[in-house]
Amino acid sequence: MRLPAPAPRAPRRVASLLAAALLLAAFCGCGSAHRRKSHTTAVSTPPATVPASPPLVSEADGPALGLTEDDADLLWNPSQPSRTPAAFQAARQQLTALHPTYLRLLVDWAALQPDARRAPALAAANSGCARLVGPCGSYAGIAEQLAAIGSQQRAAGAAGDFRVVLDVFGVPAWAAQAPSGCEAGGAASFARPLRPAAIAAYRALIRSLLELGARDGVALEWWSPWNEPNDPRFISPQRASCSSSAPPVSAAVYAQLARAMASELSAAGGTHHLVLGELNDLELDSPHSTSVSRFVAALPTDVVCLGPVWSIHAYARHAPAAAPTDAVKALESALDARGACGRRARIWVTEAGAGAPHPGRPRTAGPADERAGCEMLAAQLREWHADPRVGAVFQYTFREDPAFPVGIASADLSHLYPAYGLWLSWSRLRAQGRPPPAPAAACP
Repeated sequence: MRLPAPAPRAPRRVASLLAAALLLAAFCGCGSAHRRKSHTTAVSTPPATVPASPPLVSEADGPALGLTEDDADLLWNPSQPSRTPAAFQAARQQLTALHPTYLRLLVDWAALQPDARRAPALAAANSGCARLVGPCGSYAGIAEQLAAIGSQQRAAGAAGDFRVVLDVFGVPAWAAQAPSGCEAGGAASFARPLRPAAIAAYRALIRSLLELGARDGVALEWWSPWNEPNDPRFISPQRASCSSSAPPVSAAVYAQLARAMASELSAAGGTHHLVLGELNDLELDSPHSTSVSRFVAALPTDVVCLGPVWSIHAYARHAPAAAPTDAVKALESALDARGACGRRARIWVTEAGAGAPHPGRPRTAGPADERAGCEMLAAQLREWHADPRVGAVFQYTFREDPAFPVGIASADLSHLYPAYGLWLSWSRLRAQGRPPPAPAAACP
């Protein structure tokens, strides 16, 4: 659920029905409602696809553990203490002890390439703070993140930990279309559809990441075309008109991105897989957002078949009045309705975690609230472990993001939340072929 800092990561929308009509016209006439992928590829050309091969990790012992974390100071293997400030060393040991099978990196294209005349700044300096919270330790962007992950992979050896999952989001201002459709006030270019000519730049971003991984010897096997495409903060507008029953144009925007990524990865050769979806677990449609079921139903069939894995974001809600939700079952039902490709898709929960009673809001101080969130997360993990379609569950994040506080270490790295113990227990139990711990045992 990461949104950029500062404010450009909170787009909303301004309605313009005339522009919406032009947008829909751009989407039509190509059978599957997608725009041109690049200036060299006609829209009628069938897109190349990534083979729908099975996941690369054995799921015999239940879902694999994943982690979203992009602070390179935390990602270096602890055997290399000179690479980061001493203030990070204990946290690096705690992170490494989880032995995550997957490490999910968020790729903010808007931040990496604000100028179309310059290549994406994959080695741009990052302060290493959690927003404005220290400790801080400057590192060289995605380039150092991958180098740090490489150190973990080499230390893990045959265990196969720290497999990279790249999740792209954020439209640079120069790549964005003009305002259109049902946008709420305050919408920004960050979430708008790409201009037809900008899809080539999106593909160039993918190539630059592949080149960086090859240079550092880090395999980039798993890719997600766009984060939370059913959420207006990441694709806006969701609809051409402000009616909850209007067809979601966001599905066509996502289809264009997914096809472009699949084509680029296919052209690069090697082993690559798409993680489709990265959906916000929205249950109801509104003028500005799209439910999981409606979004999946609106996608062209070829896009549903582009990858072996579909992903959903599902956080632990422990408010007394919170209605129970089952985001995984909602996604499974939506996929089952789409035919053979949907029915055989594996499910990853690529964002999970526990914070305030309503996830994302400021935490309520105190151990009782922390324990309540941990117990709800533990209950979710046991449900997902019992579901044979769930192949991985990812904690978001290790170091708490103050803008979305569901981490397992505090932003200042001085405190581990009870959920850290839950993930550590699960990692050890999974290695023994055992299920996740019961809530009461996992969250003392």
